[in-house]
Amino acid sequence: MTQSNKGSAGAGITVVLATGGTIAGRAEHPDDHVGYVAGQISAADLLSAVPGCSGVPLEAEQVVQMDSKDMALPVWQALVQRLVHHLARPEVGSVVITHGTDTLEETAFLLHSVLQPVKPVVLTCAMRPATALMADGPQNLRDALLLARHPGVGGVLVACAGQVFCARSVTKVHTHRLDAFDGGETGALAVIENGSVRSLHPWPHRRAGSSEHALLAVEQFLAADALPRVALLTSHADADGDLVAALLAHAGEQPVRGIVVAGTGNGSVHQRLAAALLQAQAQGIRVLRTTRCARGEVLEQVGHDLPKISPLSPVKARLALALALLAG
Repeated sequence: MTQSNKGSAGAGITVVLATGGTIAGRAEHPDDHVGYVAGQISAADLLSAVPGCSGVPLEAEQVVQMDSKDMALPVWQALVQRLVHHLARPEVGSVVITHGTDTLEETAFLLHSVLQPVKPVVLTCAMRPATALMADGPQNLRDALLLARHPGVGGVLVACAGQVFCARSVTKVHTHRLDAFDGGETGALAVIENGSVRSLHPWPHRRAGSSEHALLAVEQFLAADALPRVALLTSHADADGDLVAALLAHAGEQPVRGIVVAGTGNGSVHQRLAAALLQAQAQGIRVLRTTRCARGEVLEQVGHDLPKISPLSPVKARLALALALLAG
């Protein structure tokens, strides 16, 4: 399962792995942007709608056809398996993944955390189904293909609405606008304008030969029957510790092993919720604080008994803790 570092962006085959989502969605009417069914159009048909691809060496593969709101571990494992296979091929220079927008940020972060690829892995998406009168999927896919073959690019990136984001900072911030993603305080890494990539920040790719630990994590990830259960809670006015108590009382088949709390402001937590979380921590549950704020990271506070995790968003913090618990 060793990833080959032969080949680079701008050279070799680009493999397109399709997973469904809005970009492959179909609606009954071309002006219907919300009442569609996701994951209906094949990878080959998606590529056929993108002009200017005839001279690009491409391979298309349908991994799954799904609505990304239903993303789960088996799908992530299938995607990681295909990525490991294709990234190890010397003739493959890059991989593009078509994905639904709802959990794209989580998939991007997971692939970054588990694979840490040297070659470019670019996720793209759409906010309108393929049947829309002015579908945004073909342009986004064309931009992703361009980005994947751009010299110097590496690592896991997201291309949407002419902007490029890194896997750690990308977040969906709008329910229906075409430019639905944001890069937080980092902002966009690059923009794609008139068929060319203009970098705004250095590309966050890993050095060749530095992924030995990541490959060990791949083995652990693919062998997992389930991710360790990590709950995500939010602190708010009039919060209490009832949900924490319920989590501790309900062991079930998979007892909770971690809790991430999205705090107010600088990761502050309502005193009643904090008391319950400290009790959970005393019982061996990993508890981490982040913030529900869209900007800024949690700064260290002297005397705070709940450790912070930053600058990750709450959903990525939950996934990061689950992966850390899986790794032991």
